Amino acid sequence: MNNFNKVSVAEEARVELHDALGLTGAEISVNTLPAGASVPFVHSHKQNEEIYAVLEGKGYAVIDGEKIGLTAGDFVRISPAAKRQFFASDDSAIKYLCIQVKENSLEGYTMTDAVV
Repeated sequence: MNNFNKVSVAEEARVELHDALGLTGAEISVNTLPAGASVPFVHSHKQNEEIYAVLEGKGYAVIDGEKIGLTAGDFVRISPAAKRQFFASDDSAIKYLCIQVKENSLEGYTMTDAVV
């Protein structure tokens, strides 16, 4: 039995990694919006915060009514209750990673969790 799982991500609009990797503590998706497109709904969460990492392109998010510009290399953490929606810019697609985890569930991090 392997202690790891590996998958390759195809060029699709949205790829969920939960089942493919057998994730047990996070939900991760890779998302691509073409130029001028948006996520078609505003949403929030009950328990899970989301961390967004912009991989390519540019766009913006509207978070609790505030417009936040996004470009490759940006990271944004959004609390569960915040209402959010994502948009690609009119002249550029945007590709981003979304990591969803239960808020306040981190008991340790790399420096305190590593076993050497």
